Amino acid sequence: MLELAILGFLAEAPLPGHELRRRVSQLTGYTRPVSDGSLYPAINRLTKAGLIERRADPAAGAARYVLSLTAAGRADMLQRLREPADHEITDFTRFYIVLAFLSHLPDVTEQHAVLRRRLEFLEEPASFFYDKDRPLRAEEITDPYRRGMLLTARATSRAERTWLREALGEEPPAFDTAGTESDRRPPAAPAS
Repeated sequence: MLELAILGFLAEAPLPGHELRRRVSQLTGYTRPVSDGSLYPAINRLTKAGLIERRADPAAGAARYVLSLTAAGRADMLQRLREPADHEITDFTRFYIVLAFLSHLPDVTEQHAVLRRRLEFLEEPASFFYDKDRPLRAEEITDPYRRGMLLTARATSRAERTWLREALGEEPPAFDTAGTESDRRPPAAPAS
């Protein structure tokens, strides 16, 4: 996802390395801090692959450079956005990286296909806790902290599903007989 963030920001404008690092850190840093030890090797991989170009920036001083996206880099970024891997759809943080750059896809149908995949994932009944193979609902949990996890996840998932349906131009779902939406998949915890 670091590579997609790099490509996405460079699709918006050429950037010096330090500015790219700041933007990537602002986007992902609250859950996954970006270190120089991960960012600069990713920049080097993308440069060697011909997806980005590094040019010296004489106005900024010695050892400063500007990065820009190549045509191959733009094509690669668009493909990553069109066909995100399953873990990029199911992981909350990774999906938000995809979402941050999804508007770069020129075709709304392709954008909606990605949103629909996320909505379908969130619509599946799930929990952090199970009784055999049956997901447990918050109302079935006696531990107050586990119950809090499920209630928070339910609210987050409900808000995201509502937004996804609005973005897709779909109607909200029917409610169960108790007048509440049934439990659905909580957002996946960020991968370590």
